[in-house]
Amino acid sequence: MKTMLITGASRGIGAATALLAAENGYAVAINYHRNREAAQNLADRINATGGYARIFQADVSREEEIIRLFDEVEKQMAPLSSLVNNAGTLELQSRLEDITWDRLQRVFALNTFGLIICCREAIKRMAISKGGNGGTIVNVSSIAARTGSPFEYTDYAASKGAVDTLTLGLSKELAEEGIRVNAVRPGFIDTDIHALGGEPGRLERIKDSIPLRRGGNAQEVAEAIVWLASDRASFSTGILLDVTGGR
Repeated sequence: MKTMLITGASRGIGAATALLAAENGYAVAINYHRNREAAQNLADRINATGGYARIFQADVSREEEIIRLFDEVEKQMAPLSSLVNNAGTLELQSRLEDITWDRLQRVFALNTFGLIICCREAIKRMAISKGGNGGTIVNVSSIAARTGSPFEYTDYAASKGAVDTLTLGLSKELAEEGIRVNAVRPGFIDTDIHALGGEPGRLERIKDSIPLRRGGNAQEVAEAIVWLASDRASFSTGILLDVTGGR
């Protein structure tokens, strides 16, 4: 059985991806930071329907915790075959001139630096030259990397722009190692991330600017993630796949 590690998987897109991955035959390593109850409920749901899932606590904005996470997954589950870098954050809507150094540290530590370290640890375990069997990495980026998210989250957008660039470069670097690297760029998705930005009803405000006239849902993003991680996308690497309703 192939093992998929999903960071930030206790809710939203990560949880939807875990459920879909389990349906597609993956053993799922569910990473969570604080919400153990939600992570355990998700694992129980997967296990009750014949799948296999375990939960792993780690703050993936911290290098030492990322290393511990990968070590624990390696010890407790089958060899890693897929990493989904889903964990991410944003903060209250703000113009750039009001953004603080501490805020930048928090946003980039999770969205960019932690994601890069997760990629590094996955490579150590999946790369052919290191004794691995190859695998896949799917980074969850954002439409903000393309739009810049002016007047709201330019720091978040910049952190996701870095993820896009990493995806492109790493896909070429790892092609001969048997590792495909792709990214999904969700648009306006109905999750609680909007509450972090101080506007829980943001989707209602902007839905008419989306060609499909609605926000997306976590399942629609999960479908793209699991496809890119699977053998069905075996000739796709370096892809930035937008799931944006045409925005």
